[in-house]
Amino acid sequence: MKIRQDAWSHEDDVLLADTVLSHIKDGSTQLKAFDEVGDALNRTSAACGFRWNAVIRQKHLRTIEEAKRERKMRKRMIASPFSTNYQKHDARPFETMQPTTPFHEPEPSMESIIAQLKKVDLGASTSLKEENQTLRQKLQAAQAHIGELEKQLSRNKQEHSMIEEDYQSLISIMNRARRMAILEEDLDDQVAFRMETNGNLEKID
Repeated sequence: MKIRQDAWSHEDDVLLADTVLSHIKDGSTQLKAFDEVGDALNRTSAACGFRWNAVIRQKHLRTIEEAKRERKMRKRMIASPFSTNYQKHDARPFETMQPTTPFHEPEPSMESIIAQLKKVDLGASTSLKEENQTLRQKLQAAQAHIGELEKQLSRNKQEHSMIEEDYQSLISIMNRARRMAILEEDLDDQVAFRMETNGNLEKID
């Protein structure tokens, strides 16, 4: 079976998942993770984001939550020098003290990225449709003009044919008239005679 060259392999999915989780733990953004994987796999960051959101993310929900908790714990440890010792004694109370509202860095979500891409695709599609409609109208106008030229050419051919026929008829009439004139001249030049009772011929003037 032929495999598409742009298909995602298992290794590609593992690389994408590991990179995104690593960025989440380090407090980085998912977009940076998509850019990093895109450079490694020669894909666009949008393609990596779509793959993550559509396929891989659902398989790593628990790992994602753990990575987010680890990121929060790192931030708290940096903010408070006592947080490390407190965590060693009892990690569970520390987790219960976490705020109900999770910390989110200002970053665009995959949904917003996909929505923007759809808007871009829709705009491009609309522009192509308008350009296609304009070209169709120009083509129809050109075809109509060609049709008019063909009709005019046909009329010109018919008129030329009629003129040619009239010309030939006129030439024929002129030739016939010329022959008739010559014949009349020949008749006028002929001498008329009549026979007398004695049998002699007499010229008639």
